[in-house]
Amino acid sequence: MTSTAAAAAMDRAESRTRTGGPGDGPKVLEHILGWTLVMVLAMLVTQIGLV
Repeated sequence: MTSTAAAAAMDRAESRTRTGGPGDGPKVLEHILGWTLVMVLAMLVTQIGLV
């Protein structure tokens, strides 16, 4: 690959729109949803009697 082709490929990669990957969006919402999932799982395990 020539340097011109490499530069063109890098320009195309940088111009793509973001799709919500790491680094996008509020972190607080992610933490709240994560802890909610943990609590629901804990309640389910307790109700089933696995603990």
